[in-house]
Amino acid sequence: MQYRKFGRTGLFVSELCLGTMTFGGSSGIWGQIGDLQQSDAEALVGRALDAGINFIDTADVYSEGQSEVITGQALKNLKVPRDKVVVATKVLGETGSKGVNSAGASRYHIMDGVKASLQRLQLDHIDLYQIHGFDPATRIEETVEALDTLVRHGHVRYVGVSNWAAWQIVKALGIAERKGLARFESLQAYYTIAGRDLERELVPMLRSEEVGLMVWSPLAGGFLSGKYSRAGEAQQAEQGSRRIAFDFPPVDKERAFDCIDVMRELAEARKVSVAQIALAWLLHQPVVTSVIIGAKRVDQLDDNIAATAIQLDADELARLDKVSALPSEYPGWMLERQGGVRRQRVADSLSRG
Repeated sequence: MQYRKFGRTGLFVSELCLGTMTFGGSSGIWGQIGDLQQSDAEALVGRALDAGINFIDTADVYSEGQSEVITGQALKNLKVPRDKVVVATKVLGETGSKGVNSAGASRYHIMDGVKASLQRLQLDHIDLYQIHGFDPATRIEETVEALDTLVRHGHVRYVGVSNWAAWQIVKALGIAERKGLARFESLQAYYTIAGRDLERELVPMLRSEEVGLMVWSPLAGGFLSGKYSRAGEAQQAEQGSRRIAFDFPPVDKERAFDCIDVMRELAEARKVSVAQIALAWLLHQPVVTSVIIGAKRVDQLDDNIAATAIQLDADELARLDKVSALPSEYPGWMLERQGGVRRQRVADSLSRG
């Protein structure tokens, strides 16, 4: 297990992060995603920690708070030293009494949300507190100022964001810099070999502003697990596949199958799973800080963890990049055309140096 610097901070987190969305679900969407109760969840947490994972991600809305409860109790039951694990959670969705102010990124909801999460997790502080999505009803200034208050009071160590557009994040970073407030140190976003959309605007922004990237749903909700092929329906390795019950995130299936065809060939040659190739590709992307992996069983978790040992060579990466490349889109193709000469000058100067 490798450890990577978290954004612009001095914190180091494991290249894999244990996601807990499968913890506690009993009905509705959460039951479809996962219904692991305390003992099974603890087995996963224990195995992840044993493998060197020091990063755990949850959210206040997962299983209506039960994911946080189970995660916190697991850390307590396993007697995990507080300084051995980085705990991340999120706020935005409707929680509590579900009143008119029981959702969003307002100061009102953030202050209530962090207290409830700390209680459920049985912790005195949260290492990474993330805004789970963009709230069109709250000014970005209010959100950034509220998060800064949490950092200054010691309830939260670092703050991040999930599912925001590049311009929204840059605006928040500008506000934080201008006012001397805690800045977003990470973005949690969807990224897979079959879904590279964030490379258009978000990846250049992350590199420019030194913001870390946490990847959610790296197997596209199981679509890249190896169970699916063009030949027919899902080749079920288990009953009740999540993708059949909950078809999310959206995937361009034809493009995804093109990727799967190449990944399957590489996987068979290496005698590893297709899922491991999909995860390994992400781990080879320089912009990625940590890839969030979720599982229902320890053997699934072990298969995911094994991806950290796969070193893709230049030819393999080139094949994967080619089959998964994004179609050209404005202004990208114009930036490429107009900036070519200047880019070459920079490259030439570096090579001479």
